[in-house]
Amino acid sequence: MIDLKIDGHVHTTFCHHAIGTMEEYVVYAMARGLSKVIFLEHLEVGINYPESTWLTGDDFEKYFQEGRRLQQKYRGDIEVGLGVEVGYNPERREEIRDFLTGYKWDRVGISYHYMEIEGRHYNVVSRKPYSLDALAGQGVDKVVSRYLRTLREAVEFLPGNVLCHLDAVMRYHPAIAFDQQHLVLVGELFEAMVAREMALEINTSGYLIRGGPFPALNFIRQAQAMGLPLVAGSDAHRPEDVGRFFDRLLEINHQRNNG
Repeated sequence: MIDLKIDGHVHTTFCHHAIGTMEEYVVYAMARGLSKVIFLEHLEVGINYPESTWLTGDDFEKYFQEGRRLQQKYRGDIEVGLGVEVGYNPERREEIRDFLTGYKWDRVGISYHYMEIEGRHYNVVSRKPYSLDALAGQGVDKVVSRYLRTLREAVEFLPGNVLCHLDAVMRYHPAIAFDQQHLVLVGELFEAMVAREMALEINTSGYLIRGGPFPALNFIRQAQAMGLPLVAGSDAHRPEDVGRFFDRLLEINHQRNNG
């Protein structure tokens, strides 16, 4: 069952591509009747990309300072969690793991945003032609397979407890599809998650992008059948997006309860 009183994936102005202060997100979460909100700010290491969409070391210090202030201020009203969304870079994985040990995280979400091609990185979840065209040039099937295999490596190597937006890879490309080979890779990824006692995030930003959550319902059912816990995240990049579309997840809970 998904706890719809917890939004476990929100971003703020700290990540350089969202708007709103941490406190504004907390206030909106309270107005939505949530019991907990977990900030999941971006960590990337060694990425060669034209723009920065993640926090610096100094940003993380300020993030924790403000987060602890909000935890004290709103104690008894709402629980405030301080987490991180780790973008996996296989070439810098030791450095990533070392950084994670420097903080006490309430959640470590694992993602894979930037794929390296000939020394440059391209955003696998972007709609911008710079990334989309370069990735498509590698072949959509090849990119999806590499994405899933790398996610599995990240799950097995990093101290994560949630896998974020599983099937968001090349979500803006018209030829995106998961074939039988990809389904096998998803199953292997889920097996690795079971071994690490990780949860699968149901990311409701997908309702705006494709009319359904990330991941798709067939993957959610497969995860449930394998015993993976499910957690909800809005992937909010504006305060008013906190808890968005959570009401649409009621059907998943209903089917689970009656399955």
